[in-house]
Amino acid sequence: MPILEAHHDYGHPVEADTAWSESYYFNGYDPAAACGFFTRIGIRPNEGTMDVGLSLWLPDGRLAEYHAVVEQHSMVDTTLVVEGVTYELLEPLTTWRLRALVTAKVRDCVAGSHHTDSVEIDLDLTFSALTPAIGTDGQARVDKASSQSAAAAVSTGKGHFEQSGRWDGYVSLNGEKRTWAHAHGNRDRSWGPRHWGGPSMWRWFSINIGDGLHFGGIRLGTPSGDLHRGWVWNENRATSVAAWNMTTELAEDNYTHRVVHLEVLDKSGRSFQLRGDVLRVADIGRAGGTVINEGLTRWTNLATGEVGHGIAEYLHQLDSDARPVVAVE
Repeated sequence: MPILEAHHDYGHPVEADTAWSESYYFNGYDPAAACGFFTRIGIRPNEGTMDVGLSLWLPDGRLAEYHAVVEQHSMVDTTLVVEGVTYELLEPLTTWRLRALVTAKVRDCVAGSHHTDSVEIDLDLTFSALTPAIGTDGQARVDKASSQSAAAAVSTGKGHFEQSGRWDGYVSLNGEKRTWAHAHGNRDRSWGPRHWGGPSMWRWFSINIGDGLHFGGIRLGTPSGDLHRGWVWNENRATSVAAWNMTTELAEDNYTHRVVHLEVLDKSGRSFQLRGDVLRVADIGRAGGTVINEGLTRWTNLATGEVGHGIAEYLHQLDSDARPVVAVE
């Protein structure tokens, strides 16, 4: 499983594709504080923009959302500021600080819900890595890549890595401060062209169970077949995922996931049996028939009974009858 070096936590050379972007993503959840978040900054120098999305799972079960865009024609990498949100690199591949002082709109975690309220957010959290940066630099020769990998590269980015870590700090909501202490979460970086309508489906997982067991990766639908890609961190070593096998219990719409029965097979021959109880689902992308459902998920390691949290994200392409063009497993 490739382990990337510290220079990959800085900006990468910009390519000519107008859809080229460099993205920074973080998520985290603290069950004691009963809140969590996922956030992403995307730099698109060929389009001249840098944008941020920040979503918070609120203790009352709703979702707070903040979005902003600024003009940006060149790469930045150590301090990213988009209006009221700042990502700050403290030590490459080791420590990042996230700060936000914003007013966010609030809606229910129900498909098609509208904003009905707002919340004042004061967030100051520090990410400390528990794993190395696991991924690919995107420079592998095309003739050595599988047809599935080549197809994925034009949809989700050529280079990518992921890391698990701990969060410490606080989240204040309308002046009510909630301290985070050793909460878990993941981060990732992607660079290259991003064409969001390309995949026929994906199932993306971000899973942390204690300090020592972490999973990340994706099952991605391509014209050449499903690509299974990802990693397992266990016993202080990384192994590649061979397959994400799952069955999904769905809501009445027949595509919103409620329970994920997941088997993760790694390339050393190990099998991990997990149950994911989806606590909340936010439809965060709905355009041109593409739906992205972000699921805050409680994960249970069925072998040990140990519980953690993370995300199960399902992307669907819907037909004219609002049915997934790829049936949900």
